[in-house]
Amino acid sequence: MTPHAWLQTAHDLHTRQQAFALVTVLRVNAPTSAKAGDKAVVTADGQIHGWIGGGCAQPAVIKTVRAALSDGQARSIRISPAQETQEQQLADVLEFGMACHSGGTLELFIDPVLPLASLTVLGDSPVARALCDLAPRVGFAVQLVAQGARAEDFPAASRVLAQDDAQLLGSQLAPGGWAVVATQGRRDLQGLKGALALQPRRTWFVASARKGAVLKESLIASGEDAARVNAIVAPAGAAIGPQTPEEIALSVLAAVVAARRAEVNDAVPAKPCCGGQMKSTAPSEVVTPAQVTPAQVTPAQVAPAQVAPAKVAPAKVELPATVSGTLPASSSCCGS
Repeated sequence: MTPHAWLQTAHDLHTRQQAFALVTVLRVNAPTSAKAGDKAVVTADGQIHGWIGGGCAQPAVIKTVRAALSDGQARSIRISPAQETQEQQLADVLEFGMACHSGGTLELFIDPVLPLASLTVLGDSPVARALCDLAPRVGFAVQLVAQGARAEDFPAASRVLAQDDAQLLGSQLAPGGWAVVATQGRRDLQGLKGALALQPRRTWFVASARKGAVLKESLIASGEDAARVNAIVAPAGAAIGPQTPEEIALSVLAAVVAARRAEVNDAVPAKPCCGGQMKSTAPSEVVTPAQVTPAQVTPAQVAPAQVAPAKVAPAKVELPATVSGTLPASSSCCGS
């Protein structure tokens, strides 16, 4: 095995759109067989390409790699000697105590490398072409589906299919991912049926609300599942007032990215910030009008001269410099 063989393995896996993690040895306390800087590519099925240490390290690494590939979050782990096998979270490091004979300690960083998110664009329209150009720039592998489409017209798409038959698409493309139907009057029903055949996480239809409602009724009448049809988002896109095909594509892509990020964030468990526990505002911490009794604020305590209209001017009641307009729905415990 050559020292940098993991590079070729990583390239091959990435080309095939297969998930893996790059594991790097950060620190060691001898005796260990691995050295700082050693690397390996590790897949979810437990294959290790490279060198990150012997048998004691590998089970902990494989377990953590599977967790990282599940939620897409990088992790740091420490493998240290212990009387018995144990596992505990210490700040940002997950520590594995292993009853190994070597007696050394390893610290490793596990960085997941996930396949590009799949976006299927159905239709040959100006909006569809703009989507194919924009989506790869924000991390999507685009598949273009349109009757009679030519690959040279969609150079940024990773795959172009020239037939939009729903049954054919179901056998040629993997289910899941995201779908946008941008047929814009050309084979609208075929495009929508093709999108439904892919069973995407969500489908957007570039059309008016009225047109979307009419075509949804047609789909249900033709035997499509009503719940899946009603889940189609029409009109598509974020409310940015788009006018040109490129602006419409940008608004639709913004909605796709928002849905994708919401899924990722929902899958990641909440972590303490500021190095401590999450702060919560208990009812006892909130001063309500009922808690401020007349006994607390008496006329003697607040004399007219102290609260004069000239001294309590609106200009003195200001929001923090970091807050403009309305307050956000939530903020971090650090106030940032």
